[in-house]
Amino acid sequence: MRVPKNIYDQIILHAKKDLPNEACGYLAGKGGVVTKAYVIKNIDQSHEHFSFDPQEQFAVIKDMRKRNLVPIAVYHSHPATPARPSKEDIKLAYDPDISYLIISLAGNVPDIKSFKIKKDSQNDNQMNKEQTNNNQPKCNLHGKSQSNNHRVEKEEIDII
Repeated sequence: MRVPKNIYDQIILHAKKDLPNEACGYLAGKGGVVTKAYVIKNIDQSHEHFSFDPQEQFAVIKDMRKRNLVPIAVYHSHPATPARPSKEDIKLAYDPDISYLIISLAGNVPDIKSFKIKKDSQNDNQMNKEQTNNNQPKCNLHGKSQSNNHRVEKEEIDII
């Protein structure tokens, strides 16, 4: 995924602005290049999870279609935890074609990572054995992890 620096900065600012709660939205564009960030209200108003406002989400998808854009990523922040999908993030990742970008504000400098999350029922037994005590998926050396019948693969973000 390629993200222009101004959009990268915009989503970090959004994450900081929504503290102590998680921020969320969509990144849209064409051909893996992000051209627009859509800020969506987190109706859960929670520091542990997010839910899009359904009316805003519908309006955003409608605007993307009008502009001939496609959703490239769902983004959200983790105010106090690392930039990796939580067990809940993995469970709620319904679209295997979209990226899931996480902005961590846990450290002094924001950390942003992107993941593809795909259903993988063949590895159910192995996945359950790889869970850590804090409900975070255990990653192997290739940046992949497995949780709840899903395969999680880290992907590169190029800032342009």
